Amino acid sequence: MTYQTVLQLLPEILLVAFAVAIYVGSAFSDAQRGWNRAALAGVVLAACALATVHYHPAGGYPLFQDGLALFARWMALALAALYILLSFKPLPGGGTPEMFGSLLLIVAGVMLAAAAADLVLIFVSLELISIPTYILLYLGRRDALQQESAAKYFYLSVLSSAILLYGFSFLYGLAGSTDLHNIHDVFLDAGGLPQGFELFAKLAAVLAIAGLSFRLTAVPFHFYAPDVYQGTTHANAALLSVIPKLAGLAVLVRIAWWAMPDGGHLALGIVAALAVLSMTLGNVLALWQDNLRRLMAYSSIAHAGYLLLGLAAALAMRNIQPGAWDGIGAMMFYLCVYAAATIGTFAVFEHLGGSTRRVEGIDELAGLGREKPTVAAMLAAFMFSLTGIPILAGFWGKFQIFGSALSVASDAETAFLRPLFIALAVVGVLNAAVSAAYYLRIVGAMYFRAPLGKFRAEGGTGALLAAALCCLLVLGLGLYPRPLLRASDRARPQLEIVGQVSNLSHPK
Repeated sequence: MTYQTVLQLLPEILLVAFAVAIYVGSAFSDAQRGWNRAALAGVVLAACALATVHYHPAGGYPLFQDGLALFARWMALALAALYILLSFKPLPGGGTPEMFGSLLLIVAGVMLAAAAADLVLIFVSLELISIPTYILLYLGRRDALQQESAAKYFYLSVLSSAILLYGFSFLYGLAGSTDLHNIHDVFLDAGGLPQGFELFAKLAAVLAIAGLSFRLTAVPFHFYAPDVYQGTTHANAALLSVIPKLAGLAVLVRIAWWAMPDGGHLALGIVAALAVLSMTLGNVLALWQDNLRRLMAYSSIAHAGYLLLGLAAALAMRNIQPGAWDGIGAMMFYLCVYAAATIGTFAVFEHLGGSTRRVEGIDELAGLGREKPTVAAMLAAFMFSLTGIPILAGFWGKFQIFGSALSVASDAETAFLRPLFIALAVVGVLNAAVSAAYYLRIVGAMYFRAPLGKFRAEGGTGALLAAALCCLLVLGLGLYPRPLLRASDRARPQLEIVGQVSNLSHPK
C-alpha cells in the first residue's frame, strides 16, 4: 500500500479510529451521554478529509477514483449524520456507545465498497458492513421477536456472502487475479478465456448478482426483509432500508461494468427481470400490510426494483456518450431522494414513540393531523414523495428513472431493445400507481380518522430534527433538483478501459 493510497483511505481510517475509540472508551467510562457527539465528530472529520482527497479519473489499484466512488462516499457520510440524529433519544433507551461505534464501521465499509477495485477488498468491505449490522440488530431490542429477526438476518446474510464469494472465486479462477482491471482485460480479449470456460464466466456473473441482490432486497432474495423490519427498531429499519442498498448498488455497478462476460448481455437480462419482479411483488404485497415497518419493508423491495430499472438502462447504454438520461445518474438521484423520504418516515415513527412504546400500526396514526399537524405534514410529504407526486423530490426521481428507460428505447444504437424498455417503463409507471394506494392510506389515517388517544411523542428531539432535515431535502429537491441532478450525472464508473469493450449491440 502506497502513501497515496493511505491518503485516499484517510476518511475511512478516521471513521474506524473513532469507532474503536468509542468501543474502548465506553468500556472504561460510566458516561451514558456524549457518544453520539463523538460519532458525529468522527463523521465531520471524515468529511473534511474526503474534501481534501484529490481524484484522478484514471484511478489506481486497489481503489477507483471516479465519480461513482466520490458520490457514494459523500452520500454515506450524509446518511451517517442523519442516522446519528435519528438514533439519539432520551435515556433510558437512548443510543448506546456500541450502536454509534457500529454505525461508524458500517459507513466505513460502505465507503470502501464504493471505491474498491479488488475482489478481496470488495468482500472485506461488505463484511465490514454486515458484522456491525448484526450488532445493531441485537442492540435494538431484547425481546423474542428481536432475537428472531436478528437471527434471520444473520443466517441469510452469511448465505448471501457465501454465494457472492463463490462467484468471486470463479472470477479469480478464470482471470488468475482479484484485480478488476485484470479480470476485465481477460473478458475483453476474445482469446483470454480457454475454450469452454465461457459457461463458468456466466455462472460467476449470476452468483455475484445473486449475492448482491440480498443487500438490495431484490426479489427473490427479499423474503427476510418484512420479518427483520418488524422485529427491529425504527432506527435500525431506516438503516436497513438505505445503507445496504447504497453499498450493493455501487458494487453491482462495478461488477457489471468490469467483470461481466459477453459485453453485458447476461447482466442486462438478469437485472431487468429482477427489476420487474421486485417492483411488482413489493408493491402488491405492501397493499395488505397493517404493520408500519412491514409495509415499509415491502416498499423497500419495490424501490429496489426502480433502482434496478435505472441500472438496466445504464447497462444498455454503457458505451454511448452519457447524456441527460444516463441510467447511473438517474439511479443515484433516485437513491438520494428515496433515502431522504424513507429515513424521514422512520424518524417520524421514532419521534412518535418512546423508550417503552413504539408506533407499530397504521391505526395508531389516526388523527395525527389534528393532534400534531406539523409532524403529520412532514409524514404526508414523505408519503407523497415516495409515491412520486409533484412537486416533491420523489417525482423527479421517478421521472429520471423512467426517462432513462425511454431514452434506451429512443436511441438508434439500442433500437433492438426498444420493446423491452418500453415494457419496463410501462410496468414501472403502473407500479408507481399501485404504490399510491398504501402510501395514501397512511395519509388518510392521519387526516380523515378520529384519534384513538393522545400522542405522547417521547422519541426525543433528535428524531424530530432528522425528520425536519429530511423534509427540507424532499421539498427543496422537489422545487430545485438541479444541484443533485448535476452531482448524480457525474456519478459514473471509470470508463477509460470499459470504452474498449465491444458495444452492447444487436447480435449479428
